[in-house]
Amino acid sequence: MIPKNGKPKVAFFDFTSCEGCQLTVIDALQTHPELLDAVEIVEFREAMSERSDDYQIAFIEGSCTRASDETRLQRIRANADIVVALGACAHLGGINAIRNRQELEDVRQYVYADKAHWYDTYAPRAIDKVIGVDVVIPGCPIDRSEFISTVKALLQGRMPEPPDYPLCIECRALENVCVYDRGQVCLGPVVRAGCGAICPAYGVGCDGCRGLIGDARMSVLHTVLQERGLAPEAIDAKMTIFLTNQVDALAEKDEEAAYV
Repeated sequence: MIPKNGKPKVAFFDFTSCEGCQLTVIDALQTHPELLDAVEIVEFREAMSERSDDYQIAFIEGSCTRASDETRLQRIRANADIVVALGACAHLGGINAIRNRQELEDVRQYVYADKAHWYDTYAPRAIDKVIGVDVVIPGCPIDRSEFISTVKALLQGRMPEPPDYPLCIECRALENVCVYDRGQVCLGPVVRAGCGAICPAYGVGCDGCRGLIGDARMSVLHTVLQERGLAPEAIDAKMTIFLTNQVDALAEKDEEAAYV
């Protein structure tokens, strides 16, 4: 358990990812050094060489992309009181999951050619498909302010949750010009808020890195995108930059419901 007196021990782990979320953590700690006085970091490959199996909070970046990852994830879960999915890859499967729309062997051959058999890999998945996850910090990369607020909440004994309302609400509150009015498309109506609507604020449509809200009306958004002139292939490409696994899961659910 996290000690009531003294510093909780924290570890950072990386799986298949660009490690940009961990770099955001390092950036955030430079402007919030007080957190370094509140915790003891015992493992963080981006910042130190030491390693330890003694920790209470584990932050995990990256998706699970091979069978051997499962053993390591389970070991981390067994050691940690709290597991935090750090960023879109750990939370959703992320960009890595784009290849799940293709045959695995075709992808292996394309990337590794005659060395394909050297590499152990399977369909990328979010880490909660392998182990229990207590807290999620979404995004690609994560928002530094959200990381700080999450750590503070954990130190206070609270389990924070990301917002479960659409990004459009955040855009409205910030008085952003809707990117649809600028002739672009955006997944904001079905994607979680909490990032400060940073992409729409700079005139770029949301690609969904924070994941879908709980009651996402995908069919309605699909219709809206068609009305904006997007072909089915373009809609599919837009929706599966980050959301491949979620979109496919919803499609399977709809098929099961239709069958029943």
